[in-house]
Amino acid sequence: MSYKEYLQKEQHSTISIQRYVWRLTDYKNWCKNSNYNPQLIDYKTLLQYIKYLQAKNWKPESVNNQIRGIKYYYDYLIAKNIRIDNPAEDVKVKRTRIKVLANLLSTDELEDLYYSYETENINDFYFTATAKRNKVITGLIVYQALNNGTLAKLQVDDLQLYKGKIDVPSTKRSNPRTLLLKPWQVIELMEYINEYRPKIQQHIKLYNDTLFPLNTNQFNTILNSIIKKLKQINYKVENLQQLRASVITDWLTKHNIREVQQMCGHKYIGSTERYQQDNLENLQEAITKFHPIN
Repeated sequence: MSYKEYLQKEQHSTISIQRYVWRLTDYKNWCKNSNYNPQLIDYKTLLQYIKYLQAKNWKPESVNNQIRGIKYYYDYLIAKNIRIDNPAEDVKVKRTRIKVLANLLSTDELEDLYYSYETENINDFYFTATAKRNKVITGLIVYQALNNGTLAKLQVDDLQLYKGKIDVPSTKRSNPRTLLLKPWQVIELMEYINEYRPKIQQHIKLYNDTLFPLNTNQFNTILNSIIKKLKQINYKVENLQQLRASVITDWLTKHNIREVQQMCGHKYIGSTERYQQDNLENLQEAITKFHPIN
């Protein structure tokens, strides 16, 4: 059985197989030029290949894609009883997190956005209702780090107010999870559900189970208004992504990374690692991170 036949057996797509074969060719050429037998490469030697790719200014994503193809090659050798181990198993180069961690807000600043959101002294009852809704959404952003997609999908039944919890639904890019609500959020949500949400439904003539009913698919219609208001409270506010990053970064100072991964709904641990403050800048420092020795 050839490597290509092995990939077909593993049900990889035709395009993916072509890419893996090309990546293996590049890898074997490097091995040949470096006087290595690719079938006998060990973990430390594989790191040299990664350094070689980095020296060519390959981005971490590209390096990881290359290593993924090489991993399948060693899986193939194991299937052929040529090797008993895979030196590329669990090898992953960390991505930089500079952009994610820019201009973060402190915990106190995040909480102040919630408490300072004005909902009183508004003459029109409908605008009072939308202000109450927007404060509830602000709370879900600064306390639960919810994003556009999850906020738009929330249903009334996702609330467990008597337990002080909210069930966050999954999206194409995130896993479902259950998060704790702050006591003051529970009070605001009860008031919103019982008094203000029905008024919004009546005004837009839309009666469904969506927590935040809106007669358009563009939830940004609400979020843009909220961000504009939050910028008036704190000039440092930029966008929803910045607020979410601020919350997640704070979580990482209080919980282990696996717990934060679950709280964020991240499907992959690498998505959570992007928010860590101690960014690793070179491969040698990263060795114990992506290939720990027990």
